[in-house]
Amino acid sequence: MKKAVIIIPTYNERENISKLIPILLDIFKGISTWDMHILVVDDSSPDKTADVVREIIKKHPKVHLHLNAKKAGLGHAYIVGMEESFDRMNADLVFEMDADFQHDPYKVPEFLQAVDNGADLVVGSRYIKGGSIPSHWKLQRKFLSVVGNWVNMVVFTNFSIHDWTGGFRAIRKSVFEAVRDDIGEKRLSGYTFQIGFLHKVLRKGFKIVEVPFAFKDRTSGESKLGPDYIRNALLYIVTARYQEIVTSHIFKFGIVGGIGFVINAVALAVFTSKFGIEAGNASAMGAEIAIVSNFILNNFWTFSERQVNTPVALIKKFIQFNIASAGAVVIQKVVVTLGTSYTSDNLKFLWFVVAVAIGMVLNYVIYSKVIWKKK
Repeated sequence: MKKAVIIIPTYNERENISKLIPILLDIFKGISTWDMHILVVDDSSPDKTADVVREIIKKHPKVHLHLNAKKAGLGHAYIVGMEESFDRMNADLVFEMDADFQHDPYKVPEFLQAVDNGADLVVGSRYIKGGSIPSHWKLQRKFLSVVGNWVNMVVFTNFSIHDWTGGFRAIRKSVFEAVRDDIGEKRLSGYTFQIGFLHKVLRKGFKIVEVPFAFKDRTSGESKLGPDYIRNALLYIVTARYQEIVTSHIFKFGIVGGIGFVINAVALAVFTSKFGIEAGNASAMGAEIAIVSNFILNNFWTFSERQVNTPVALIKKFIQFNIASAGAVVIQKVVVTLGTSYTSDNLKFLWFVVAVAIGMVLNYVIYSKVIWKKK
């Protein structure tokens, strides 16, 4: 039977954990296809939350405790909880769940059903049909919650997930294994863990399913959500997106294309003004010079992980590159020649820009799919 472990991080949750665990154990009785367990990860709570869990363990062997030597935060608690569950308890699935009843424990069977139907990661969502946040929340808190999720969707340009900041989730072992090297506690600490974890899973292409739930206010204990949450979350979002952009093929290709554009433009101006060469021919000659520059920069920078280094391979790829790029050269000659013929030679630069834009789109497709295709 497949094993699932519900990880519950705690810090001063004595009253809540004493109520939540019995409810979960009762829910487990109705689950026949999974071997259900609970792992409480306690940060040495001063209120002796761990002692309450130890008493429950004496009667219920499917309840487990991991005690951290000191307070290390939510992100650390989930990381060590997942390592404990997957590496030592041989779990196939883990849940993230708060101890304060803000996450509805009666939704556990629905999460399991989504996993059984093929989901790799199940996200409890407050912002899809059937989900909700407390109606009595002050406008400021509603604004921060709703807008915070929209910021994530917009910055990461992914609108398929509606709840980025929630911490009610079910995660397959394969998902954790795929991202575990990227979720070190220093990089994804505190509540930023939830955003960062989801972001990295999305980039790996796993199947993510949202399950609606009604988010509740805690009835006892104190919230761990401090003012640093917004600052740290925004810092992660901006930094992660910036790193994605500047390391992406498209960004590097754009830089290389910009350099090629300058080379091409300068060559066009020199060949036409200094040597009196017809605009279409001058544009084509400048394009060929830019092609040489583009090949070198794309090989050793844009597609550096797929670059070729041996002389024979370089020559072969350069020939392929020129053949593949010939279409862009022809496009430039045709567009600039026809454009200046039907308008004015004074507009040659405008037609040159149009031709280059068309050529860059075609070139990126050819370069990434043909010249430096994935092996």
